Amino acid sequence: MTTAKKPAILDGVRIIDLTSIIFGPLATQMLGDLGADVIKVESPEGDLIRQIQPSRNPMMGAAYLGANRNKRSIVLDLKTEPDRARLRKLLKGADVMISSIRPAALARLSLDPETLRRDNPDLITVFATGYGQDGPYAAKPAFDDIVQAVSGLASLPMLRDPDAKPDYSPTILADKLGGVTTAYAVMAALFHRERTGQAQHVEVPMFETLTAFLLAEHMDGATFDDVPKDFGYARMLVPHRRPLETKDGFITLLPYTNQQWTRFFKAVGRDDMVAHPWISDMEERSRNIGALYDMVAQIAVTRTTQEWIDLMEEVDIPAMPVRNLADLPADPHLAATGFFQQIEHPTEGPIWTTKPPIRFSETPARHDHRPAPHLGEHTEEILGPDGD
Repeated sequence: MTTAKKPAILDGVRIIDLTSIIFGPLATQMLGDLGADVIKVESPEGDLIRQIQPSRNPMMGAAYLGANRNKRSIVLDLKTEPDRARLRKLLKGADVMISSIRPAALARLSLDPETLRRDNPDLITVFATGYGQDGPYAAKPAFDDIVQAVSGLASLPMLRDPDAKPDYSPTILADKLGGVTTAYAVMAALFHRERTGQAQHVEVPMFETLTAFLLAEHMDGATFDDVPKDFGYARMLVPHRRPLETKDGFITLLPYTNQQWTRFFKAVGRDDMVAHPWISDMEERSRNIGALYDMVAQIAVTRTTQEWIDLMEEVDIPAMPVRNLADLPADPHLAATGFFQQIEHPTEGPIWTTKPPIRFSETPARHDHRPAPHLGEHTEEILGPDGD
């Protein structure tokens, strides 16, 4: 039996997807990759991300294609009672509803969790929100840049350099982390329902999710303060923590343990450093990590990138070249694992995508079961020719 014919882990689970942009759609794509039947409910205008360029055809932009495979699309105008009734009918046979519509708006439409569970007690409801609904920001709109700002992520450059200005991470980190968190939250809620028979409501706030993620290490000294104030993990913030320039490019060298630092300095002919407290005492190294990284930076320019790779492999120290995104398709590891896949979209032609990175021996994830749908492509298939 080929892996393509094996059942996926969420086969038989139906998810009604009322999300847009990236936060929610990335979560539902991940669940679709695992076999869930994801029905993407769109307004007549469609998910805004459809319009973001580049694209080959209108409403089928690359960013949309990247977060909406393994879904079916229907169009419903939830401002009208007939379409709200159609949605409620769909929800009666669903396992999960995921929404990024503001909870107050859903309540006005009688689509709040309590009302929906009266019709379907087994329905798990999930709100992918900007902020937790028990705080003063509850009703505020939120996008990735907004959450990077308010979470403290944008301020990290100023912890490294007091003269620096705040800056955004050049990736939609808040959206994508929220999507991953939502996917695992849905899996946990499904497991709970399987074990106990109890459906529940789940809230995934982007602000709190990113802040907790950020503070896993950056809580730092604030952990022990009477009033938390001493934030910032020093090793992440020293000026010399950056890719190192070599004779012909850039590399990341990362000795970490006492033994690795010892092997590093022996390998580069600096035996005088082997007995130094910065090498033999991790507490001393932590207090002086910036100066140590500066030493490594000065040594790095003495060899080419490939010479460093070869030397670090000999002494078993982590090291990798700095890649540009355009280098990734030729990366030998990604090529060997088939990470990049070109598939044929029915209307968009050949498009590149990436395989799900996780692997299950018996219930494989899939990247090519359904290509990202056109707006309302499956409305008649799901609702019938009369929409009912």
